[in-house]
Amino acid sequence: MNVNFENTATAFELKSDSELERAYFLFRLIANEPLVRIGTAVTNFAIKAHLPVEGLIRATVFDHFCGGTHEEDCLPVIDKMFEKRVHSILDYSVEGKEVEEQFDFAMNKTLEVLDFVKEKDAIPFAVFKPTAFGRLDLFQKVGEKAALNEEEIAEWERVLVRYDSVCKRAHDLQVGLLIDAEESWMQDAADAVALDMMRKYNKEKAYIYNTAQMYRWDRLEYVKKIYETAALEKFKVGLKVVRGAYMEKENDRAKSNGYRSPICESKQATDDNYNAAVDFMMQHLETMSIFAGTHNEESCLRLSEKMIAHGFTADSDAIWFGQLFGMSDHITYNLSAAGFNATKYVPYGPVKDVMPYLIRRAEENTSVAGQTSRELALLEREKKRRKLDLG
Repeated sequence: MNVNFENTATAFELKSDSELERAYFLFRLIANEPLVRIGTAVTNFAIKAHLPVEGLIRATVFDHFCGGTHEEDCLPVIDKMFEKRVHSILDYSVEGKEVEEQFDFAMNKTLEVLDFVKEKDAIPFAVFKPTAFGRLDLFQKVGEKAALNEEEIAEWERVLVRYDSVCKRAHDLQVGLLIDAEESWMQDAADAVALDMMRKYNKEKAYIYNTAQMYRWDRLEYVKKIYETAALEKFKVGLKVVRGAYMEKENDRAKSNGYRSPICESKQATDDNYNAAVDFMMQHLETMSIFAGTHNEESCLRLSEKMIAHGFTADSDAIWFGQLFGMSDHITYNLSAAGFNATKYVPYGPVKDVMPYLIRRAEENTSVAGQTSRELALLEREKKRRKLDLG
């Protein structure tokens, strides 16, 4: 079935008129870069000064981009979306502190979510970040094969135990587990651990998914290499394919340290890299499963058309699409309406603890050319459509 991303009635069917107005208001604010900077500073100050602003934040930006403050709080949102066949992925979006207690907490939270997910058909995956389980500097040191002292060796062993605990639980419960990607200088170690987890737990099916950020010019080679390893050693590969989220940080670090940036030289090169990775995986679905995490309409349309052309059903368990909650509803809900496996990443956590995530969302939307203007145009079109229907 063809997908029509222009269908705003389907895209915003679950939004009330007041929710539609709130979304329009928020994206109008996000489109104004100076306002985002000022709002960010004021919000950070208000939270640090313990001013009573959580209610206002909860009623506006939090409820638009987040599912709730805890798992049970997210259920009304999850159930409502699932009525339209849109699945949810619960993402505990609290920024971790680099202490062992916090790493253990993150592991236990992921285990809790996996148990919670098992009971809900609406939630096919759990997710975690590598640095939720261990220090970024430690990942970097391991990836660079630097010598570790006794304390660091013990610390790394604890990281591996945390990984194994959640991956084993995902396998035993037969639930997908997505491992996010982060900065390039810690990614080699994270890739190696994810590969070991796939070897161990993806023998029959891809339960463990690593993430490939295709704004890196070397990631297509990684996608091909992990396939060759899996085909040789007889296990399955799960990969979430995204463009990437750390471009400015990556470029700045490369410039400061005098090495070639790992980021593709242009947006077109990134798009080509992304499409090439998906094309390669489509040719090897006997071994690979795809989670296409993208807000790019062309990429989603391209993959959906390739699925049909290759004879796959829209709801093939080997291919999933994902967008963030509160964004790109025209992609998610129209994919779902056409029968494809569509998901929303649903961030959650205490309001004040999730603010760094929300601030990043606002800043990224401001910096991504065309993203916010597209959201605004579609919201405006739907507002006009509803007025005409009432008239």
